[in-house]
Amino acid sequence: MSQILRIDASARNTGSTTRLLADQLEGRLVEQSYGATVTRRDLNVTPPAFLTESWVGANFTDEAERSDEQKALLAGSEELIAEIEAADTIIITAPIYNFAIPATLKAWVDQVARARRTFRYTEAGPEGLLKGKRAYIVFASGGVPLGSQVDFASGYLKHVLGFIGITDVTIVAADGHQMDGDAIARATTAIEGLKQAA
Repeated sequence: MSQILRIDASARNTGSTTRLLADQLEGRLVEQSYGATVTRRDLNVTPPAFLTESWVGANFTDEAERSDEQKALLAGSEELIAEIEAADTIIITAPIYNFAIPATLKAWVDQVARARRTFRYTEAGPEGLLKGKRAYIVFASGGVPLGSQVDFASGYLKHVLGFIGITDVTIVAADGHQMDGDAIARATTAIEGLKQAA
């Protein structure tokens, strides 16, 4: 059975464009997969911890040599990575705050992008270890156009996902929706189009 992981990053629980569009996208994907199960991670409710010197030290200590304290420091990261490993499809909501992603979403990235755990360095260069998954980024901004010189979010998220092995990435965008009254409707239409193409 298909497993969907949904990551919500909006600080708003009501009135959030990314949450609204993610609800629609999640519904389409569940319908397409005939009963997929969904795991939801709301970073506004349970924000990931920021990295500390002790966390970094634990991460770079060989797994067999980690102390109980170091294992405890990495437990949250292991839980977040396990959610990705179990998923076939990942939905990430990305509201744009001051031209970039919310701090909670950056903290999530820092917890899941781990050398020797979700990527490794080889003689040929870095290799992502979470292959064979697809991801959807639900991008919404008040005024920042997707892919513009001031969009520091979408390219970053695609790069990070690719770095850990997830290269099948689709962006659903309601960019500049405070200036363009049709942006959300176009995003909804794009979601409907994904259903037809599946």
